[in-house]
Amino acid sequence: MNAPIQKPTDETFVEAALKLSGKSDEEARRTGDVDRADEQVEAMFSPKYQTSGSPIHQAVWDADVPMDMFTPEPAEAPKAAKKVMEDSLEIMRRRKKDNRILNSENKVSNATMTELGKTGYWGLLIDRKYGGSGSPFAPFAKFLTTMATIDPTVAGLASVHGCIGAVDPIIAFGNEEQKSQYLPLLASGKRTSGFALTEPCAGSDLTALRTTAVLKGDDYVVNGEKLFITNAVPGRTVGLVCLIDGKPAVLIADLPKQENKNFKLVRYGIHALKHTHNNGLKFKNFRVPKENLLKPPAGDGLTIAYHGLNRGRVALCANAAGTMRMMMANMLPWARFRKTYGDQVAKRELAKRRVGHLAGLIVAADAMAEWGGWLLDEGFRGEMECIVAKIFGSEAQKEAAIELFMKTHGGRSFLHGHLLGDHVHEFLAPCIYEGEGEMLGMAFFKSLVKMHGKSFFEPIGRAMADAGISKPTSLSHFWALRKVATPYLKWQLDQRLDGRHTPHVPNIPTALRDHASYAAQKLQNSRFEIDAMMRKHELKLPDRQCSIAELSQRIQDMVVMLVTAMSASQKSDTLTHDAADVMCRHLRQKLEGKRPSGSYFRAVNRLGEAIADETAGGFHAITGIEPEEIMMSYSQD
Repeated sequence: MNAPIQKPTDETFVEAALKLSGKSDEEARRTGDVDRADEQVEAMFSPKYQTSGSPIHQAVWDADVPMDMFTPEPAEAPKAAKKVMEDSLEIMRRRKKDNRILNSENKVSNATMTELGKTGYWGLLIDRKYGGSGSPFAPFAKFLTTMATIDPTVAGLASVHGCIGAVDPIIAFGNEEQKSQYLPLLASGKRTSGFALTEPCAGSDLTALRTTAVLKGDDYVVNGEKLFITNAVPGRTVGLVCLIDGKPAVLIADLPKQENKNFKLVRYGIHALKHTHNNGLKFKNFRVPKENLLKPPAGDGLTIAYHGLNRGRVALCANAAGTMRMMMANMLPWARFRKTYGDQVAKRELAKRRVGHLAGLIVAADAMAEWGGWLLDEGFRGEMECIVAKIFGSEAQKEAAIELFMKTHGGRSFLHGHLLGDHVHEFLAPCIYEGEGEMLGMAFFKSLVKMHGKSFFEPIGRAMADAGISKPTSLSHFWALRKVATPYLKWQLDQRLDGRHTPHVPNIPTALRDHASYAAQKLQNSRFEIDAMMRKHELKLPDRQCSIAELSQRIQDMVVMLVTAMSASQKSDTLTHDAADVMCRHLRQKLEGKRPSGSYFRAVNRLGEAIADETAGGFHAITGIEPEEIMMSYSQD
């Protein structure tokens, strides 16, 4: 027999529920801290732009799917920002041609960073008032895609600096004095930045922070260690996350120009991000002026940390879209050159399928980055949408590298100097950075179900706790819960009687319209499966990680399908339509658990053949860049 539930005291319901499910007090407290940080970030946005007002939440829980919210509107960068982008691309093309992007240590050189700084590269997201060019985020993300076709590392550094480094925290949470002091330096590139959050014991669990800062006189004295911090070298600026009076806080810290007794670099070998400075930071009685503390209007340092992550996630997807274009530019010339049994590999079905599928991945990544950037510019928090963009972009890049790019190049993939052989860790790392994919998928699910849980399950849970009921088993139990259970029963009845409205899809190309309608309907129907899972597992739901991750991934696939179809429909190029169709077919087969059909193989092969056709210009329609030279070509005469 189950023991009666004890009535919670003054702790949050989430904490109480976790304890009642058998979790330790520490785990309940830490989870409660994360929930509070999430709610504090939500409170920064008006209800229209909070998670409950987001496109995905509405598509799942409301009566109608807001199709217009899944159709990103084109965005243009201001004239000043556009000039910066054009100049920056020109610099990088020239430096790549001259082999002058990296220094003797194989890192992006200070000369490259400085020259980009003179164009305004590091100030693209900073307002003109502070020396930047004030680009909205959507055109910035699109620009990162183009930059990534030249050098993904340099594109990534723009994201590290402007999205998850010191720039976004200062813009969002800094006072006027802090903005005036730091933003002009960060815009000019005289100071570039990173974000010092991860620690040896604190990665996905941000409640395990150990670095402390204690106020002594006019300074905070910092002690602790950070790990895996990109762009962390002497002389740069970091957003330093630490504990002040036991609570997370963020200090803007200028790293000294050289190591000293108070500041040391922790160097280690790391395969990924090898062209950047990725180091640990060790602080011992390191002093930061008290004026450098960022003070959010609500919440603490976790609020600040969570705020910039969404931008970084969209930027990662945009970078992946550019990187996959590099793969195609490298892959096609070899497929045309290499002959087996007297004919080009490019004419073989397997190669055509790979090229066609890669085009689908590129077009979908474009759509997700464009959509996520547009939502952020519109003022949405975008938590769920940016998570989907990040997971899709990173997984697409991994699939492209291993399943499409490597297998087409065969054994030469592992030569020194080969794009895959030299950069395979760079292609895989995004699955971990900015949040490991399946962990983020569970965070996505939590955000999606939170309002439903608070509206219906939480009142019932509180009433059960008040009445000492662990599980309703008798008429007296049901009678005691009748008032709090009635709204949920009414919701259930309404869903069954009302049914779901057929989503209204605008007049777009027929194949894309069919995909959009299918995905929208699936999103609406997913509420029943979500609700059933919540009922079945109740307080034990957080422990059902495998089930959550699986359902979360299916819902994410529906979102990618809908956004890809709607975004591609706005483009005039028919190859883009075909690539979106192929991607949506692939996702649909995955959602239905079906094997690829003959119709799908014909469609993806036609697309691959059209892209590989040098005379038709299909390759340029997808990539927009020139094909690369063949590495170690040989005579086939």
